Amino acid sequence: MKGASAVLAEIAAALEPQGILIRGVVNFGAGEGPLLGDGSAAKSVVLLGNAGGSIWPAFTQWRKDHDGPDPLDTWSKAFVGPLAERLAATAYFPSDPPWQPFQQWAMRAEGLKPSPLGILIHPQFGLWHGYRGALGFPFAIEAASRKAEHPCDSCVGKPCLSACPVDAVGLSGFDIPRCRTYLASDAGMATCMVSGCTARNACPVGARYRYPAEQLRFHMEALMR
Repeated sequence: MKGASAVLAEIAAALEPQGILIRGVVNFGAGEGPLLGDGSAAKSVVLLGNAGGSIWPAFTQWRKDHDGPDPLDTWSKAFVGPLAERLAATAYFPSDPPWQPFQQWAMRAEGLKPSPLGILIHPQFGLWHGYRGALGFPFAIEAASRKAEHPCDSCVGKPCLSACPVDAVGLSGFDIPRCRTYLASDAGMATCMVSGCTARNACPVGARYRYPAEQLRFHMEALMR
């Protein structure tokens, strides 16, 4: 069996061309982890995802020759799935049942907390990151524990709370129905649907990792679906 460090190195090298990064590792106690393909519980899960627009060049190139619903999920599976088979791991995806607790895993792996928009905020990447999949293993993978400061705690003015034109973002949570109603309006089509969520864009953390315009529009259209 390969050592844990060799497994992580192979994952990183295999997914680097797609811009998919290792986002963290979660280790579980006995019987705590998600089920592996053989029915036993995983002892570790390696989270995979993007930082900023890291996946966008590879995804847009792939999409030229592939069509169909849920293209980003299909693209993620096209690369993570075969890698899981090669490593005798089990692949998990946010889009597939049984729904795995990706946000809880991310909070454990990277020490992140939710922003008022519900998106986990990263001290470096801000709101411009995501999780495309995970790999489960029957052995523990040692990884340095991460404790990130929560950027919202020290944010002066909290501009995300006042930027939304219909007050869909607040300390009590994100009002998705109100947001979608606005996005379907002429005003929404001319603003957020073109340049991305106004509240998300207002966050000063990780601004240089902001998604490119095409990726912003893609995610806004996905939210409407």
